Amino acid sequence: MSDAKTTIDNAVKSNDVMLFMKGTKQFPQCGFSGQVVQILDYLGVEYTTMNVLEDDAIRNGIKDYSNWPTIPQLYVKGEFIGGCDIIREMFQAGELQTHMSENGIALRDTAA
Repeated sequence: MSDAKTTIDNAVKSNDVMLFMKGTKQFPQCGFSGQVVQILDYLGVEYTTMNVLEDDAIRNGIKDYSNWPTIPQLYVKGEFIGGCDIIREMFQAGELQTHMSENGIALRDTAA
């Protein structure tokens, strides 16, 4: 297994909510990453991020890992959930909140 794949695999498996994004929580460097950060912050979810802009091997490797061509990518309990459009649609429909709760991820009281 390549170093990038090992790093990605470890991040996905060792964090309940893992977001691969462009930039950081504090300074997203693309609008799509920023939207997912806003949703997760609104829900009050504890999550870990990895800035794919810091490492080309991670940036390309995550696309192979998930077989998904775009970033950001959200994982919950090791399961790939989707990119920005899917996360936004799930959030608007209440499905993301339900999915988080069903997986034991704590939400802010006002977000449930």
